[in-house]
Amino acid sequence: MHDQESPENLPDAPAPKPVADHPYAVLRNGDFARYLTGRFVATLGQQMLVVAIDWELYRRTHSALSLAFVGLSLMVPMILCTVPAGHFADTFNRKKIILAMTLLLAASSLCLALISYFAAPVFWIYFCLFVIGAARTFLWPASAAFVASLVPRRQFASAVTFNSAAFQFSCVVGPAAFGLVVALTPHAEENNTAWAVYVFNALASLLCFGLVAPIRHLHKVKPAEPVSARSLVEGFRFVYQNKIILGTLTLDLFAVLLGGAVTILPMYADDIFHAGAEGLGWLRNAMAVGAVLCAFLLAHRPPLQKAGQTMLWSVALFGLATVLFAVANPNSLGRWIALPSSSWFWLSFALLAVAGAVDNISVVVRQTLVQTLTPDEKRGRVSAVNSLFIGTSNELGGFRAGIVAYLFTTPTVLGNAHATGAIVSTLTGGLGSILV
Repeated sequence: MHDQESPENLPDAPAPKPVADHPYAVLRNGDFARYLTGRFVATLGQQMLVVAIDWELYRRTHSALSLAFVGLSLMVPMILCTVPAGHFADTFNRKKIILAMTLLLAASSLCLALISYFAAPVFWIYFCLFVIGAARTFLWPASAAFVASLVPRRQFASAVTFNSAAFQFSCVVGPAAFGLVVALTPHAEENNTAWAVYVFNALASLLCFGLVAPIRHLHKVKPAEPVSARSLVEGFRFVYQNKIILGTLTLDLFAVLLGGAVTILPMYADDIFHAGAEGLGWLRNAMAVGAVLCAFLLAHRPPLQKAGQTMLWSVALFGLATVLFAVANPNSLGRWIALPSSSWFWLSFALLAVAGAVDNISVVVRQTLVQTLTPDEKRGRVSAVNSLFIGTSNELGGFRAGIVAYLFTTPTVLGNAHATGAIVSTLTGGLGSILV
């Protein structure tokens, strides 16, 4: 519900609608608009980079284990850096943290470009992923708390929705842009290199830096708080004591940890649909397509009236869509239902889009609850815990998917060894999400 102002005009004249009630009012905030644009550009580059790394590693190794280690390389620095990242976000200038980490991401992307161009050992790719994971861990809590300081409280749910929409839209464009850049790069597919994508991401990070730097953000100097174990883990303590936030984060963590299939999509593209880099791009942006469409609906109908019930339904539908995606292909249901291979591909695309749509509902609910129920002086540390839950579910979920696919890499009626591993991994994960 929106707060309504008392009419000051004639009794029979309609009361003017408060600016905050308009779904797009938050976009009139110049600083928020600059930040949103900058983060969209940077996230677009990051989405291209993530797809490129998965594609390049699988093309160079043709092993599900190489995909599993992507999640592990990003998760370890997240676990190590979450506590100090939250403390930094509550102690130092959040804008400066965002700018510094953005430059570190740009430098890491340039290193990846050199590693890819000269076909250096894949170990160095994982090393760069470790650095990227650390930078993102410091970036996320600072960014989440920074947004809360750019908009008034009554507009925060709308800001979260547009932030999520920008992220998901970058997820739509990013994988498609990856396929286009690889196609336009001479000898990229035959040499299994995505160096041009990494260069593009570095440029996107620098553009984000240029957009965020001029934002007029007044850093509030807080009373110096002694660095102690209690102050460092305050975010965890606050989340544990707030059962609404704890329940929301835990539910989302286990659902995505079990049901995430994004990491092994290169196996679907290569070994099931035989669609190459272009097909992988389409599959990777499917969830984002559904999430973007859902985000625009949520801009007009925020899902917070019955937040708990909404979260439960969204998680259950996410798991169901994942299960159906696992079997909607020529190797599974295609043995009994005669459809062209292209029809199975687009059906799988649609199911991933449904999964992305319902997942976005839980994202908006979680982010809004975390930021609105947390006092400003703790937002950085609580946002760090939130980022840990999100990152752990995504990266550990990717690790789980890769390991299960590797363990079931054996020829069966479902197809070749890699196809079997991918289908079993996705099917078991989707069933796990439903049971959660």
